[in-house]
Amino acid sequence: MKVLGKEFFLRNNVVDISRELVGKFLVTNIKGKLTSGMISETEAYRGVVDKASHAYGGKRTARNEVMYGAGGNSYVYLCYGIHHLFNVVTNKEGTPHAILIRAIIPKDGLDIMMKRRKQTKLTRKFSDGPGTTSEALGIKTLHSGEPLSGKTIWIEDRGIKFRRNDIIAGPRIGVDYAGEDALLPYRFRLNEKLITEITNEWHS
Repeated sequence: MKVLGKEFFLRNNVVDISRELVGKFLVTNIKGKLTSGMISETEAYRGVVDKASHAYGGKRTARNEVMYGAGGNSYVYLCYGIHHLFNVVTNKEGTPHAILIRAIIPKDGLDIMMKRRKQTKLTRKFSDGPGTTSEALGIKTLHSGEPLSGKTIWIEDRGIKFRRNDIIAGPRIGVDYAGEDALLPYRFRLNEKLITEITNEWHS
């Protein structure tokens, strides 16, 4: 197990980083409760040139200011006033790249995640969206700007490797407003067969 360091997130290519995050483990320690899940789906956002990005055209607001900081911090925003969506900031300071963590396969602290999700049974949809992923892991907007340093929120490499064709690339979800940029293959998802096999292995 290795906590991903700042150097992982400071690299230039947010699309490559987004693909590489599939198979890594997103871990939280919220109020002394440790939970984790293997990242199974991500989406890359290329900052000022990406019409789907919160920072398109150099837009800066109180909400997205953290995106302009150096890579290796969290960016969490509220969607529809309900869902807390967790993103990883990448690239050097001043380049607002970010990666949305869309889904995880639950691993550690499943009982805690169940309580947070108000669920009694692990279903396929348990953490198969960015809102449910954050809820399971206890991530909220108050964690925006949190360093991914291994204290409250961090990402681990536990040595799991996938073949390139195990990860499916395609267009991002819910960004039709971005015109041609909505068609970019910036979404990466582990194939369904592997998701099912891994879930069954860990929790059957």
